[in-house]
Amino acid sequence: MSANGIEAQPQSPQPGVQPVIDVDALHTTLHHSFSPDADLRNKSEAVLKNLKYTKGSTGLLLRIAGEKQVQFEVRQAAAIQLKNICRECWAADRESQSTPLQLQTAPPYSPGAPVPSPPKPPVSLLEEDRVAIRAGTISALVVESETSVRDLLAETINCIAVHDYPDRWPEALPTLLSHIRSGTDTGDALRVHNALLALRKLVRRYEYRSKEQRGPLADIVRHSFPLLLPLGEQLVGANSLEAAMMLKQILKIFWSSTQFYLTGIASIDEIGPWFDIIFIILKKPLPEASTGQEPLNQPTTVEERNSWPWWKLKKWGFQIMSRLFARYGMPKVAENEDGMQQFAEYFSNKVATRFLEPICETLALRSSGNFCTDRVVQLCLAYVETAVELSNTFKLLKPHLDFLLYQVCFPTMCLTQSDIEMFENDPHEFIHRTNNPMLDYYEPRMAAITVMVSLVKNRGQPDKLLEFLTGCLTRYATSPPEQKNPIEKDGALLAFGSLETFLKRKKKYAGQLEGLMVNSVFPEFNSKVAYLRCRACWMVQYFAKIPWTDDGTNIRQLIQHILPRLSDPSLPVQIEASKALRSIILEVDAAEEVLLPVLPQILTEYFRIMNEIGNDEVVQALEAIIDKFGDHIEPHAVALVNQLATSFNNYCEAEDEDDDAAMAAIQCLECISTVLRGICERPDMFALVEPILVPLCKKILSDEGDLIEYLESGVDILTFLTLFQEKISPQLWECFPLLYVSFDLWAFDYVGVMVAPFENYIIKDTSTFLSSKTAEGIPYIDLIFAIVKKTVDNDRSGESYSRKAFTLLMTILHCCKGQVDAYLPLINEICLAKLAKVATAKKALTRISLYQVIASAIFYNPQMELQELEKRGVTSQVFGLWMNDVKEIEKWLPQKMTILGLCTILQLPAATLPPSIVPHLPAIFTAAVNMCESLSGEKEKQKSGEEASNDDDNDEEFAVEIPNQDDENDIGGYNEDEDVRNPEDEAYMDALKCLDGTDFSKILEGELDWDDDDDSDEYSSPLDQVDELIYFFDSLTGASQKEPEMFQQIQSAVAPEVMESCKKLFVTAQASKAGN
Repeated sequence: MSANGIEAQPQSPQPGVQPVIDVDALHTTLHHSFSPDADLRNKSEAVLKNLKYTKGSTGLLLRIAGEKQVQFEVRQAAAIQLKNICRECWAADRESQSTPLQLQTAPPYSPGAPVPSPPKPPVSLLEEDRVAIRAGTISALVVESETSVRDLLAETINCIAVHDYPDRWPEALPTLLSHIRSGTDTGDALRVHNALLALRKLVRRYEYRSKEQRGPLADIVRHSFPLLLPLGEQLVGANSLEAAMMLKQILKIFWSSTQFYLTGIASIDEIGPWFDIIFIILKKPLPEASTGQEPLNQPTTVEERNSWPWWKLKKWGFQIMSRLFARYGMPKVAENEDGMQQFAEYFSNKVATRFLEPICETLALRSSGNFCTDRVVQLCLAYVETAVELSNTFKLLKPHLDFLLYQVCFPTMCLTQSDIEMFENDPHEFIHRTNNPMLDYYEPRMAAITVMVSLVKNRGQPDKLLEFLTGCLTRYATSPPEQKNPIEKDGALLAFGSLETFLKRKKKYAGQLEGLMVNSVFPEFNSKVAYLRCRACWMVQYFAKIPWTDDGTNIRQLIQHILPRLSDPSLPVQIEASKALRSIILEVDAAEEVLLPVLPQILTEYFRIMNEIGNDEVVQALEAIIDKFGDHIEPHAVALVNQLATSFNNYCEAEDEDDDAAMAAIQCLECISTVLRGICERPDMFALVEPILVPLCKKILSDEGDLIEYLESGVDILTFLTLFQEKISPQLWECFPLLYVSFDLWAFDYVGVMVAPFENYIIKDTSTFLSSKTAEGIPYIDLIFAIVKKTVDNDRSGESYSRKAFTLLMTILHCCKGQVDAYLPLINEICLAKLAKVATAKKALTRISLYQVIASAIFYNPQMELQELEKRGVTSQVFGLWMNDVKEIEKWLPQKMTILGLCTILQLPAATLPPSIVPHLPAIFTAAVNMCESLSGEKEKQKSGEEASNDDDNDEEFAVEIPNQDDENDIGGYNEDEDVRNPEDEAYMDALKCLDGTDFSKILEGELDWDDDDDSDEYSSPLDQVDELIYFFDSLTGASQKEPEMFQQIQSAVAPEVMESCKKLFVTAQASKAGN
């Protein structure tokens, strides 16, 4: 062993080899992993990377992580390595058990198939190591005082519990409860807190599971809550930070156990004491440190206060109550959840009203000059929002509405001094925060707006509020400059904009909106206060579409106000101006006349803003301009695409955490697609933009998944390039293998969007597709089959993925007639194996997709396809399934393919038909007739619909849309004795009820297949030129002439009405042929 301990570990272990490392060498290696010496650091990282193959390494890592005498950074590094190894090894073990290794012979069709990579060493831990880690990690965690190491150990427990609890780790819960008991008895707060932290990890494993899958959680609740409840009752009267931290963990466990279902809590008597604990926590005053009162030492900075355990504890208490109120506060809504009606009645009548006291006391803190965290204010307002809808709680709130609106909501809506400082000194961060929809769920401003809107909309008392807001505007307009309060005016305009829907709907107020804009908004476009200029642009986005009563002067003036703001000195103003212009373009018909002469200058300003900051809404606004002025965009198309591609590349180079730039980059790609859509009838223009876009597509496809978030939009661009050009260039063909490699290595889940460009390649240039090979000599057609097989065979594939992949097989069969005979056995191998799996599936969608491929194979070469079915002995079963599913085949593509496939069989000489198919011939004939009848009817409906649509278009040419407005004196809302019926809440509860039995964790991980339909309407191939009705007519008339005896037998076996329908179809087909 060398002095630095690095050479002790082989860097490329072979499968089955388990090198050894001692604790001293491992300590030195960990220490060198953060060394400033790059050589030492790289060697150490190489050793650490291979620790997962080393016997006993996890035990040594745990020993180092838990040793208090070891340098903190080394302990932390050990804990990180331990967590990573446990996560990988336990996940690998689960995968190996769920997908056992199967040896398959190489398919005969692809002698140039890729050589498989050498097997990687198995990532696994011996069972003795696993047992030691499971026990040792808990033991190390409960005595760990360093926050970072503690959290890493807790996460390690989570990694193990996800796979092992409860089946392979049943002792986890008793062990943790034992530590909680012993710590409580001995006053060991650290042990109790850390055991609670680990218990939360166990509980979170089931937080999003369906009712049926929450059995282990119910068991945890049954055993732990009788211990946690008295512990909470004991701690709630204490004032130490340790008490706050333990209570916080207890509430987090309660939250994870109850936010979706009240798991394991059988009665109101059991949950009532928990509400008592939460009530005391929320009522508890948190005095300033200067008072010397308990709890002591409240920090003085906002950042430290937000992290103070006592404020964190209150946050969790308010979060629990807001969630339960939203879920169970409305008994009529809760009726939709089985067994919860009694609890909902109890909660709305007893609990919800009781908790208004601490809610209102907390909301009064700021107005009385005391501190309250933003998150707590937001959660309190969320509670109030529900309280406005419930009659019991609204009656209690009603006497305090002035306090709620004018001392809580309106001040919360107004800009703070820190907002203004950010606006002026860090405009990029201000833009990020104001355009981040996720912050609306955590910051109080949007919660205050929601409460205000709910009061006006649902409780119908707007006049006093609107009088207050109008007073703010009047006061600003009439005050001398030194007394004007721009913050108050900004807040008033924000309130008016937030009430937009209500104000437009009420005749009483709709007629006053133009005056509001002209008198209170127009002047602020030239305000010396930058954030008022910003607010003026923001208002346009809400009131661009109002009944402008003059001759168009005001709307033209509004546009002239906006245009200079695109180059405003303040970046946030530029952003809002670009969004305002988008609203004008979308909502105001007269805008085109004013904007068209300055279109080049507008585009220049948008490009400049895009170069300054990545903002997806700016690019969306540019997209709206391109869409609106499509007829005038062609001269600018190449410049637009070039600028958008440049902006995309710049945004991609932004820092990883710059979410705004990432969103803007995606929007740039969407905008490019809009430009391409606008020039889709100009193939010559595509030739000019291709040199710009092919490198962009390659960048997205070839970065080993680094740009995966842009893949879907990038593939859309590739789809345009391959679809609308007359010929696919060699440069564009270079993307074909890159698209396959992306799928194979890192974009498996994107097969659905990749199918379209692959189909375009095959259809537009079949000969190149069939003759081309990769640099390794693999035919392109083999890559397509590899994609289909991997998609169909992989357990992670949803059925919609498989159906998408099957269209690739159809396209090959349609485009390569007579050229892919060698692949027909493989097509059958793939399709028939899948058909066997889905033969009894409740939904027929995947079976129908398979019938399309089989029909395509029959149309391609009927004798050969029937031989393949016969060779496997499945002919009768396949056609039996197919005929049973005929009534489920409703969309045009599977109907057409069924007709073509079945009619092709009827063309065959009787002597060549396999005996197994003969009994199915009457059903085949009947299915072909019914399908033709269905498609013919659909075509007649479409024709009638188009004619009616044309008539409607003529009638509506001069129609003007008038928004629905309520009676002038009807303010609306519910009286105080009524609960508000909120359709959104009811729909939410209905959705939850429909999801009973659904694993929420799989929804979050995207593992459920929600697709009930397919986009077959968009499918195109050379078979589009085949008229299925004429093909039906030709096939049957030919069969009756060549095989009269067989045809007569079929006729005698089918129902008379089928023959009658057949005769009518013949007449229609003959008329169609004559017309052609």
